[in-house]
Amino acid sequence: MTQPLWQKAGIQIDAKIMRFLAGDDVLLDREFFLHDITASKAHVEGLANIGVVSTDEAAALKRELDALAEDFTSGAFLLDERYEDGHSAIEARLTERLGDAGRRVHTGRSRNDQILVATRLWLKDKLAALEAHCRAIAEACLERASQEAVPMPGYTHLQRAVVSSTAMWFAGFAEGFIDNVLRARQTMTLIDANPLGTAAGYGVNMKLDREHTTRALGFARMQISPIYAQLSRGKFEMAVLEAIGGALLDLRRLAWDLSLFTTAEFNFVRLPAEYTTGSSIMPNKRNPDVIELLRASYASVAAARTEIEQLLSLPSGYQRDLQFSKGSLFHGVRHGLGALELVPDLLARLEWNAGAMRAAIEPAMYATDVAIEQAAAGVPFRDAYRAAAETAASAGQGRTPEGSLAARVSPGAGNDLRLDELRVRLRELDG
Repeated sequence: MTQPLWQKAGIQIDAKIMRFLAGDDVLLDREFFLHDITASKAHVEGLANIGVVSTDEAAALKRELDALAEDFTSGAFLLDERYEDGHSAIEARLTERLGDAGRRVHTGRSRNDQILVATRLWLKDKLAALEAHCRAIAEACLERASQEAVPMPGYTHLQRAVVSSTAMWFAGFAEGFIDNVLRARQTMTLIDANPLGTAAGYGVNMKLDREHTTRALGFARMQISPIYAQLSRGKFEMAVLEAIGGALLDLRRLAWDLSLFTTAEFNFVRLPAEYTTGSSIMPNKRNPDVIELLRASYASVAAARTEIEQLLSLPSGYQRDLQFSKGSLFHGVRHGLGALELVPDLLARLEWNAGAMRAAIEPAMYATDVAIEQAAAGVPFRDAYRAAAETAASAGQGRTPEGSLAARVSPGAGNDLRLDELRVRLRELDG
């Protein structure tokens, strides 16, 4: 390992302690490394603006940072156990290539604001991916809802309740994922703040050009207080995980429905073959494994959020405990986004079994229609309710699922889905 940035003369480093301190940092930092390089370029420009490095030094540093990014992307440079972490690797590379100019790159910053800004840039990318996935799911749902309105049972308490339709099912999840797009957008507004230039949490005695780095890195605003910059670590990561988790909670309910609907007992849905797997012992089986893992995916995100939350039992100022937040953040975000990415294609290609769904609509499921019609004709609702309950077994006489859905004219119901309104709502979130 290269000599740590913090190494002092006369102090021997114990290898076991060093391994514990470094942990998986250098491996995890591969995920954030390109963002760390991008932030380093902006920092160099800021140092040049206040005369800490010359114009020529700044040009050379930026050239070498670009070369490092290219080498890392191509595999010519490997971020590995030679380095304590990604920050050390950047400084070591610049010093090796540029000598004293490379040693100046760390002026006015700490590894604390380095990881803050690299993580913040990474989180912004992941929120953009979350928004795109949720948008694609919403669009897939709206498209299917507009194509077909196959009658199916609607359930409460997992018991057959009223007549519903595939269009209503899709419309419900469409609106949910439109809200998830909104939540991703709102979370982006929260975290879109530049912490670079806050150093170890108390600022530095030079007039850093933080306005420049804020603009150069594409942040909406500067995170002004150095102390708050440290307090926001973990808080902002949890906000992103909560946004992903909210989408996965909707996905969990969708996956639960499909898990039930694909059983022989329901037989409502046939999944694309790619979303099923075979049994290792039972030749007759095709299992909805992808659906089951989509259903389980929220657990990984919730676990990541909980781990970070537990780490935040801290006073103000930087504490090394927060190093452990990187692994849980990375794994939770990667797993959550990976699950959501699979959903649009699944929804576009699943097939409904119209015959099985119609057969599951029993006469008593029209009882609510009977009660509402009587109430609309002037019968007090509780009287209409009791009368419909007494005759529920024959409530379907002369009725069809299509007729029930056509009569359902309350906003959002079977005959007034308002899909165009949902599309407008989604379009308004563009940009």
